[in-house]
Amino acid sequence: MVVVIAIVAIIFILIAVVLLRTLMVKPTAAQNASIEFDQSERAALYGEKLSKMIQVETISEPKQKDRSKFLEFHKVLEKEFPNVHKTCEKNVLNGSLLFCWKGSGEKAPIMFMSHHDVVEAGGEWEHGPFSGDIDETGRVWGRGAVDTKASLCCIFGAIEELIAEGYIPPMDVYIASSCTEEVSGDGGPAIASYLKEKGVKLDLILDEGGMILQAPIAGVKGIYAMVGVVEKGYGDVKFIAHGKGGHASAPGKNTPLVRLGKFMTAVEKKNPFKSQLTPTVKEMFARMAPNMSFPLKMIMSNLWLFEGLLAKVLPSINAAAGAMIRTTLAFTKAKGSDGLNVLPQTAYVTGNMRFIHHQPTDESIQLISDLAKEYDLETEVIYKDYPCPIVDFNSRQFHLIETVVEKVFPGVGTCPYVMTGGTDCKFYSEVCENAIRLAPLYIDSQQYASIHGLNENISSGVLPKAVDFYKEVVKMN
Repeated sequence: MVVVIAIVAIIFILIAVVLLRTLMVKPTAAQNASIEFDQSERAALYGEKLSKMIQVETISEPKQKDRSKFLEFHKVLEKEFPNVHKTCEKNVLNGSLLFCWKGSGEKAPIMFMSHHDVVEAGGEWEHGPFSGDIDETGRVWGRGAVDTKASLCCIFGAIEELIAEGYIPPMDVYIASSCTEEVSGDGGPAIASYLKEKGVKLDLILDEGGMILQAPIAGVKGIYAMVGVVEKGYGDVKFIAHGKGGHASAPGKNTPLVRLGKFMTAVEKKNPFKSQLTPTVKEMFARMAPNMSFPLKMIMSNLWLFEGLLAKVLPSINAAAGAMIRTTLAFTKAKGSDGLNVLPQTAYVTGNMRFIHHQPTDESIQLISDLAKEYDLETEVIYKDYPCPIVDFNSRQFHLIETVVEKVFPGVGTCPYVMTGGTDCKFYSEVCENAIRLAPLYIDSQQYASIHGLNENISSGVLPKAVDFYKEVVKMN
């Protein structure tokens, strides 16, 4: 009886502590933040510049030898941003660009990055994918509008305006723009190698990644700048099944395709990778918790109690959030027999993997290879790289970005988060320890969904604030 009373008492104490901690968490300014769209001539000017950039088709392809289309794009930049081209040192590395704006040398150099290649643009678009149309609301349409010609336009715009003002930066400011980012090609490595050869050690890189979003996670109210500080590793893996082949009229059991199917089903039913709430994810939830609905606020404000449970259920509730806390494996291609009535002697599926830091590349590959063996499958690694260095959200560089967000976008919250996609930052770890992934552009849910999809567009009214953001990073660094 005493034990039962003690257990009940502990439960009541836990409930009281949980409720008290939840009630003490008050909403932040981000919940009621708003961003007004600029309707000035300046916004229209940058919308026109972006339109011209979009009109040059810059789709990149693996092992692309002809880079002439990218050189045509460079001509547009030269025309639209003359001060940058007159003042800055320019290097063209097989279609990729590196500019250096020389400063006084009082501080360590920084670099802004945004690639100018884009992915293919199939399907039926409301406006042509390379039309650069500007509609009556000021939206600029076309492939690359969000990913990432808009941020590139704003980077160049910021340096263009600072040069026109006669400003001399206290550090060298680099602008890097790869023409092969979408295919993990030679652009990023070439620029990184050039900087390494010149002995350049960057204090900060600001690349694409997170953006400024309304309600970035379901159940969260408010506007947040989502700042990528963690980038997972990348891999492509092939799982191969062998068999005797033969005529399809008399199939045996466990033929190659069947074994592959069982393997894929097993991975989906019971994911083999470890889910873990990292310090970055915990910090993200802690910053969003004040503006969450009560049930979510209660959980996120009391991770000391709910962390284990949340790590288990989060991947089932939200795929994007689940990808932030574990290695992922997505099956992408498959091949069996060439004949409709022939059993394959060899069949395979490929998997795209994104490796988390607490279960990195080689460990994750070994884990999935061991599981594949249980289904008599071979594993072949097509490509692999490793998780990038983590940027500390308590670092001076992160706090700089946080301060600039507050100045340019008053009331907007800043959250560190784990990138589930990849960027060219992975090539720069030897020249910079603080590669932060944020494009300071306010976009809506349709525009976010249009990245690599149909009807990509961005509002010209958000461009001036992004230009101001990059200017302030230079001035406040």
